[in-house]
Amino acid sequence: MEKSGEIVRELRDIALAAGAAIMNVYESDFDIRSKEDRSPVTDADERAESIIVTRLAELTPGIPVVAEESVTAGNVPHIPEGRFWLVDPLDGTREFISRNGEFTVNIGLIESGRPALGVVYVPARRRMYTAGGPGAVFIEEDDGPARPIAARAPAEDGLVAVASRSHRDARTDEFLGTLPVKDLTAAGSSLKFCLVAAGEADIYPRFGRTMEWDTAAGHAVLAAAGGSVRTVDGDDLLYGKDGFENPFFIARGVEA
Repeated sequence: MEKSGEIVRELRDIALAAGAAIMNVYESDFDIRSKEDRSPVTDADERAESIIVTRLAELTPGIPVVAEESVTAGNVPHIPEGRFWLVDPLDGTREFISRNGEFTVNIGLIESGRPALGVVYVPARRRMYTAGGPGAVFIEEDDGPARPIAARAPAEDGLVAVASRSHRDARTDEFLGTLPVKDLTAAGSSLKFCLVAAGEADIYPRFGRTMEWDTAAGHAVLAAAGGSVRTVDGDDLLYGKDGFENPFFIARGVEA
């Protein structure tokens, strides 16, 4: 994509602005509401999404934006050309509510069914992951400079696995039991993709329900870092599906 580096820089700024709005709510005595599917939502989700959707419309006026809260409210844009934004303004609302810091701002661009670029921001930890395509993937922590990251091949003595903190289930444990796992850690939100992308873990299996906006940005980061996200049948995880619901998937670093 032309000017992908420039667009990623703009996405970084948008994510920072959304993150600031989220932290304002995070540091207050906020209310928790339930959506029709009984999942929680707060003012932080809605304020962050408003910032992101408005800024993306200014940045790329011809590209539709599929955003979680807007879709929940019935606003589903037409995406006939195969290029669209996927936005989860606050991934890990349960982590936000429990105040453990493991929630993220996710913005990903889809082209022809695949994540082309994206950003994942962890506002409570002041950590930003940016992906502009293969090899162009970086992490920024606190006020430090951006540094490149890359997924790794598994070590000979076993895998480091990461699983969902809030949605881990028996099938995940059963799957991991078939692998030479030497260490297992739990994490919230799209942070799990980023741990694999940064070479801090080797595999992230997901056998629970996810939506495309949950995974697109993290998938973009992992793919740019040399990793992969495939269905349990071994097919690439693609985007733009009816209803925007993902099948179960397995995210990996560099495959041996």
